[in-house]
Amino acid sequence: MNLSNLQKRDLNHVWHPCSQMKDYEEFPPIVIKKGEGIYLYDENGKKYMDAVSSWWVNLFGHSNQRISQALSQQAFNLEHVIFANFTHEPAILLAEKLVAYTPKGLNKVFFADNGSSAIEVALKMSFQYHMQKNKPNKKRFLSLTDAYHGETLGALSVGGVGLYNEVFQPLLLNTVRAQGPDCYRCPFNQTPNHCDTPCISFVEEQLEKHAEEITAIIIEPLIQAAAGMKMYPPSYLKRLKELCLQYDVHLIADEVAVGFGRTGTLFACEQAGITPDFMCLSKGLTGGYLPLSVVMTTDNVYEAFYDDYASMKAFLHSHSYTGNPLACSVALEVLNIFEEENIIKENHVKSTYMREKASQEFSDLPYVGEYRQIGMVGAIELVRDKETKEPFPSKERVGYQIYRIALEKGLLLRPLGNVLYFMPPYVIKTEEIDKMIQLASDSIQEYFKNSSVMMRCF
Repeated sequence: MNLSNLQKRDLNHVWHPCSQMKDYEEFPPIVIKKGEGIYLYDENGKKYMDAVSSWWVNLFGHSNQRISQALSQQAFNLEHVIFANFTHEPAILLAEKLVAYTPKGLNKVFFADNGSSAIEVALKMSFQYHMQKNKPNKKRFLSLTDAYHGETLGALSVGGVGLYNEVFQPLLLNTVRAQGPDCYRCPFNQTPNHCDTPCISFVEEQLEKHAEEITAIIIEPLIQAAAGMKMYPPSYLKRLKELCLQYDVHLIADEVAVGFGRTGTLFACEQAGITPDFMCLSKGLTGGYLPLSVVMTTDNVYEAFYDDYASMKAFLHSHSYTGNPLACSVALEVLNIFEEENIIKENHVKSTYMREKASQEFSDLPYVGEYRQIGMVGAIELVRDKETKEPFPSKERVGYQIYRIALEKGLLLRPLGNVLYFMPPYVIKTEEIDKMIQLASDSIQEYFKNSSVMMRCF
């Protein structure tokens, strides 16, 4: 295997995330030199269609001219300033816009660095709120099975994907778990189009037992992303909010992955007509340019921390880069693009087209159990048996093998176990949607054609 100079130097020192580094000895890292639109270009000039928005962060294409210009202008004005007792115009303008765009009642904005940090902020705020409201028994959180909320210890505590948190169990918080929605393998034999969300009973059962000790429920609205793009209807969110009010429990909406138009509305909670107590935002917030996150919350929560200094009720949480002016300026331009270029309406057209093309392409493949889609997020679930919905064993790494085939064809598909998914930048064109779907289909069929698994699928 011939390695480039940069690949050798990378393997000498760089420890990559979410990777078994031994894999890199056989399949070395691809050195990307530039990005433009929906494409990435490696050091040899080969281009790859970025069908996953580079870990779900890129909204408007790589090297977007508007966002790059906003970043450049801000860099010549103010790059950073301490955010305690200081502020700046980009943060103020961004906070005002976010309050205007998010569900009614989320009037306060707390800045952090990334999605996991935002989750930590929301967890701590909820806990401290209840302590300061003289509810000392509320020390636990309720989360769903297969949830993913990040990889700091608090975020792992409320996550439910064993791949990430199992080894750290001795360090994690004592979280209450409720069975989450699974529309593809529904235990109640309902379908997404005819569903009155009986699975909410799993949450209600846990609240009946533990409400006095639960401070908040945390959820990924409409899509459990890292679990394999598990999708569920807005009615589930609506009923969950009702239960939170009934049992005096906060609702934390983790919209880190699903916010900023991914589900067809600017924020997923809009589709249920609810206002959570906390909304965590990151990833698409800066269009893939810089790390930034925010936690949106209500006046009611804010007021529980508002007092004389001596009361020691302040929320003493900070990050060195809190409210960074560069990131805030970029985020402002992202929101300007949504507003000025009518992105949500354009996405409705593209998502409808993508759903029709993908459904047509994948529905008859014997190893595709389901193609599902919400907004601009589509997912292909691969199964050993379509009738029983039996999954492929994880040790076979089916998704990973198809990912490698797709890369050879110039398509970046980052698998989630047996699930391949599309979450492209919004600048994707109709003909590029065609190409993305065709290359994915070709890659899937090539894998099974050359695999003994193929014979077991018929």
